[in-house]
Amino acid sequence: MGTSEMLCIFDSVTDPYWNLAAEEYILKEFEAPVFRLWRNSRSVIIGRYQNALAEINIPFVKTHGIPVIRRISGGGAVFHDMGNILFTFADNCSRTEDTGAMFSRFTRPIIDALAGLGINAALEGRNDLTIGGMKFSGNAIAYHGNRILQHGTILFSSSMDDLSGALNARPEKFEGKAVKSNRARVTNIREHLKQDMDVCGFMDYLRGAIAGNNSIYEFTDRQKNEITELRNSKYATDEWNFGMSPAFSFSSVRKFPSGLVEIFIDVEKGAIGKLEVRGDYFFSKPTEEFESLMEGTAYDPESVKKRLSGICVDDYFSGIGADDIFEMFFD
Repeated sequence: MGTSEMLCIFDSVTDPYWNLAAEEYILKEFEAPVFRLWRNSRSVIIGRYQNALAEINIPFVKTHGIPVIRRISGGGAVFHDMGNILFTFADNCSRTEDTGAMFSRFTRPIIDALAGLGINAALEGRNDLTIGGMKFSGNAIAYHGNRILQHGTILFSSSMDDLSGALNARPEKFEGKAVKSNRARVTNIREHLKQDMDVCGFMDYLRGAIAGNNSIYEFTDRQKNEITELRNSKYATDEWNFGMSPAFSFSSVRKFPSGLVEIFIDVEKGAIGKLEVRGDYFFSKPTEEFESLMEGTAYDPESVKKRLSGICVDDYFSGIGADDIFEMFFD
């Protein structure tokens, strides 16, 4: 990542709306490699294309005053609090590097830093960091032009009760009791430390271990103002966080190894008049582009299959094939 040129940003802001706006700003406006450490006050952060109302426990978050914010990256819903550290890497990317390689590249500094504390962490599944099979970090990726941003959580001393209460356990995500039981296998880093350390001390350690001799970068006043404008006009709005489509004629949901996909189709005069896709899948091209490509297609198996054959489906749903998506159109 060219660490000699890396910009290191250590934010004290804990407003989740502002912090998610800053992530988009870093991806779209910065050119140098970036490493960022930050924290959010209590909040639920959902993936770019997730169905918010299906992923969160609405009564719980309303009763506890927990805001729900949509991020620009794929993946699933996560709970943030002050015991949960967030890290970000942004850099130039090559589209020949698949998402698995990217997750490996950007989580390696975290794994190495933990090794320095005697903790043996590993990248497992599509995007999780674990200790002894117990998850402490989930990661997600977003693209913009030739830039990539990966951000992830690090559970240090997070409230497991709030984490469990705020998120819904969707039955479609589980394939038998053995898989469902793994939801409880979440752990905080603090439980594995050989020496006592609070969350601020751990963040200081990560700064030194990952930033090294790179200079600290602070947002300029102009950049802060632009991030604040993005916060207010986008990330703090119900339209962005909860915006839902009207009723659809047909819907289908499937859990694939690489993510959950929901398809909503409105059929008009025998053609796909409106299509909306939700889920926690990863992507290198925006789902809106796929929706536009499919809209107007005659709603019959031959026409849909022909249209899908002309689309690189993996760009929109990483690790999911055209045949799998085709079958969802006619479940």
